[in-house]
Amino acid sequence: MHINKLKKAQGRFRKGGFCHDSAGLYPSLEAELLHSLRQDYKTKHRTRLISGALGVAVGYPLDTVKVRIQTQRKFTGVWHCVHSTCKAEGVNGFYKGISMPVTTVSISSSVVFGTYRNCLQGLRMLRGGGADTPPHKLDIFLSGLAAGVAQVSVMSPADIVKVQLQCQTEPYQGSTLDSKPKYRGPIHCLLTIAREQGLLGLYKGAGALALRDGSSFATYFLTYNVVCGWLTPAEQKQPDWAVIMLAGGVSGMCGWSLGTPMDVIKARLQVDSVTQRRYRGFVHCVTESVRQEGPSVLFRGLGLNCLRAFPVNMAVFWAYELVLRFLRPSP
Repeated sequence: MHINKLKKAQGRFRKGGFCHDSAGLYPSLEAELLHSLRQDYKTKHRTRLISGALGVAVGYPLDTVKVRIQTQRKFTGVWHCVHSTCKAEGVNGFYKGISMPVTTVSISSSVVFGTYRNCLQGLRMLRGGGADTPPHKLDIFLSGLAAGVAQVSVMSPADIVKVQLQCQTEPYQGSTLDSKPKYRGPIHCLLTIAREQGLLGLYKGAGALALRDGSSFATYFLTYNVVCGWLTPAEQKQPDWAVIMLAGGVSGMCGWSLGTPMDVIKARLQVDSVTQRRYRGFVHCVTESVRQEGPSVLFRGLGLNCLRAFPVNMAVFWAYELVLRFLRPSP
């Protein structure tokens, strides 16, 4: 896309297009190219923000139910959790902490897609391929793995705040008012964790999060690429809308199928209280969870993850492509 704009700018330069500054007359090529880069950055930033926020809104109620049945034994199943939440907290109970992922989704998406794109380009160069060379399947997998691990640096603090607020169904034990919760909101939760546990407290469960997102995004990008390749005719440059949505939904389900065990461990470590610690670390959490509840505990919430992943990733890819085409300036 930049090459086409570069050629157009060169054409105007040959016809006599110049810009003037204090040093004299200079070709307008550099100015136009910089403007093009800025426009593309703004377009991609808006696209990631809108598509990511839509994805969060679509799947957040199911995510709340999933987190609660993974971390709280008082819920006997999905429907028991849904009924109890509706009865005790109303519809708002399903959206506790949603402002945190909505406000950080643009940053995490930029880290993921930026890392993925740069790693894929670097691996392609190492293989001696050009810009138009189709990426190798192993390169896609490794780039997705790197992208998932890279986002932990910005994802972990936001994720632990989200999980803490989602699981806040009981009042703060030290409060004299039974109705007063421990955390008043996302910012208060973030500052309270940092004050009580230090900055490292915001990265509790980060190891499990890295294992979850690394494997999930590696499978996610690889599955999306394979499905689009299978369903797109060779003479067609871009996949159809139906293919984009189907590939997004299937890739989301595959990614979560692989990442659910680490998702369970991550959530349990994040809600583990400092005053009443149940787990001494990652390995102890895995062994104790399996010993007390059986191996099936590692797949608790798998059905909800897959049920949520399909419409969420359909919406993300649909919104991403739609907004990108709407905001992208016409040639």
